[in-house]
This record gives sequence, structure tokens and C-alpha cells, in this order.
Amino acid sequence: MSSPFFHEFETLSLEMSTSLGNALVMADPHIGFELSRGLRIRTKFEEHLAEFIGEKDPDVLIVLGDLKEPLGLSFRLKEMLEEFFTAIRDTKVIITKGNHDGRIEEVAEGFSNVLVKNSFFIDGKLFLHGHTRLPAKEFDEVFLGHAHPAYTFRNDRVAKKTKVFVRTSRFLVLPSINPYIEGFDVREGLKLVPFLKNVREVDVFLPQGIYMGRIKVY
Repeated sequence: MSSPFFHEFETLSLEMSTSLGNALVMADPHIGFELSRGLRIRTKFEEHLAEFIGEKDPDVLIVLGDLKEPLGLSFRLKEMLEEFFTAIRDTKVIITKGNHDGRIEEVAEGFSNVLVKNSFFIDGKLFLHGHTRLPAKEFDEVFLGHAHPAYTFRNDRVAKKTKVFVRTSRFLVLPSINPYIEGFDVREGLKLVPFLKNVREVDVFLPQGIYMGRIKVY
């Protein structure tokens, strides 16, 4: 049975060929966000995400940080992460550690398919979360999250915020894969990334791949 969010997950993630095989790349799942935001309902987001990953069946899953939301590691959150990792145990997983991923190694070490790194480099491509400085490494392209980019469309009466992909030079910023997280306006989100905070213009793409054009962020 397909995840009810299959199409949304698909448009908010990337697939690419690597020397490890087909890679599925996504950013900022923020599993356990309900625990931090006072929600009294269980969205089962991480279960739907695991279903999507299983259906895509990549050779490697690259998560660009903030796999989890709560900064700590409560018993309930640990249980949620263990269930998520168990559901995708047949997939090689690389997590580039984000600012919300404190103590995530305590869960990941129980799963031989899960590797936690500060950044990951392969085939000239650098993958990282985006909250720290760039590692001293030569690269052709960088993929990151952290900024949760979104763009607000406005007319006379309505304003609608939509998640977007943002490119500037060799950097591609992915939106959050979590459909319950709205995102930050591009102009604000990029200020959270140390090596992009002084960028003045970016190219913006809708999740469907439609190019919206270049916008000024300063």
C-alpha cells in the first residue's frame, strides 16, 4: 500500500546515480516533531516516510540532517527512531548530523545499516546539513538542508507559502521532507547557513521542477 504522502515525498526529495548505486536524498524529516510542538495527535509521519523509502527502494538513503526534532533523546523519541530504522533496515542509510540530532548515535549504533557523519563526500558531491562551516574539501556540488526554504506567493487578498528548492552557484538547498513543517521564507532561511548568509541572489524551483526565476534575498 502506497504512503498517502508518496507524491509529496517524491517531489521534496532527490534521486541520483552515485558510485554506491541509486541514492535517495532528503532533508530535515524532524521525526518526533509532535513531541516538541505540543500536538496531542500522532501523525505517524515517520511510518509513512518509511513506507515511501521502502517503495523507492534506493541503494542508499542520504538524510541531510535533522532526522529528529527534539534536541534530547527521550524514551518515546528513541522508540520512534528505533521503529523507523527497523522499518528501513534493508536500506543503507547515511545521516549527515544536524543541529537537532544530538545523541542520535545512541540509536544508530544499534543498526548496522545506519551511519552518522558530520558530512558525506562521494563522486565530487558533498552532502551536509548546513548549520556549520564547510569542511576543507574540494567539491563540484553541495547538497544541504537546514534552511527549510519556502516562497510566499501573494496577490491582493491571499498569501500562500510553498516549499521550494534553492540553487546558488554549486549549492542546492532542499526543503524539509516533512509535510507538516511549513518552512522559512527563502530570505530568512538562508541566513541560517553560515556559508550562504551573504548570498544576494538565488534561483528558485518549485518541487515539481518548475523554474520560478532568480530572486534577490538581500
